[in-house]
Amino acid sequence: MADIGIGILGGGYMGKAHSVAMAAVGAVFNTALRPRLEMICASTPESAERYRAAYGFARATDDWQVLVNDPKVDAIVIATPQSTHRAIAEAAFALGKPVLCEKPMGADLTDATAMTEAAEAAGVANMVAYNYIRTPASQFARALIAEGAIGEVTWFRGEHTEDFLANPDAPANWRTEGMANGTMGDLAPHMINAALALIGPIDSLVAEVETVHHTRPGGAVTNDDHGQIMCRFANGTMGHMFFSRIATGRKMGYAYEVTGTKGAIRFDQEDQNAIWLYKSEGPEAERGFRKILTGPAHPDYEPFCQGPGHGTGYQDQIIIEARDFLQAIHTGQPVWPTFRDGLDVARVIDTALTSAQSRSWQTIPKG
Repeated sequence: MADIGIGILGGGYMGKAHSVAMAAVGAVFNTALRPRLEMICASTPESAERYRAAYGFARATDDWQVLVNDPKVDAIVIATPQSTHRAIAEAAFALGKPVLCEKPMGADLTDATAMTEAAEAAGVANMVAYNYIRTPASQFARALIAEGAIGEVTWFRGEHTEDFLANPDAPANWRTEGMANGTMGDLAPHMINAALALIGPIDSLVAEVETVHHTRPGGAVTNDDHGQIMCRFANGTMGHMFFSRIATGRKMGYAYEVTGTKGAIRFDQEDQNAIWLYKSEGPEAERGFRKILTGPAHPDYEPFCQGPGHGTGYQDQIIIEARDFLQAIHTGQPVWPTFRDGLDVARVIDTALTSAQSRSWQTIPKG
């Protein structure tokens, strides 16, 4: 085993999640590389020091360039606002340092393209942090679909719906400013990534994007509240996706349904330790969806718990992600989703925004 110095940029919600994951991943998965929490960066010296003490880092800074350039920081985790991703990633890649970047990649398609080019030119490990698709249940669903357990896929429906801005009297904040922080920039990437993972590339789409609450206490809203995409996948499958931050009652509505010629699958992140599986077999009177609780027989479950049905949680998804990032660094082999895979998501979003403006079907540009 060898240690590896980790630098994390951002100490808030996701910065904490990545810090905890890096501290735990070696024990959970017995990784060949053992993270050393070397440095954390936050917006002020005071907050950086507070995060350092809370999470167990050796040092802290309020200057991202100091962290990226530090010789004891071997790998970078970016958990800062989207508009900062590109500059940080490009600087890290210029030094030959691996990068795990929170989604979405940059503020727009231009940023995502430049970041992908920098990653591939550097030839070092690079990943985008799509953690929800890493639950044991969704990994199992992906395997079932790939092996043809539900036959030829004919339909996909996905959503990422939450209600953190459902109340029109909730004040304006950073989430209500700039398209990168709107629903298409913030929530849509997760479900689009899931669609690409479960079904494959999207060929064409038509989209609607809408701001429902144009003003909130404290200011105007300059981005979108919800949006929808009707699409056709490259393999011929028809699909639909809906994204919303004003979906009253929905807390973590990362959900999908996949229909095939021999069965179907349903999943909802609000019940993340189960999938519902239907197979067209046996007497008609006995057919129906079966609820399958995840356990040690499912991908990446047993390292956390040996008891079926006991379940894994949100933080465990980030630990699985940390394991994959370390594996990519150790082996030198890409681990999905790379920046190139993240760029595919960015292309879909960019095309959806173009479609919404033109109110027409659009073809996804090829990479």
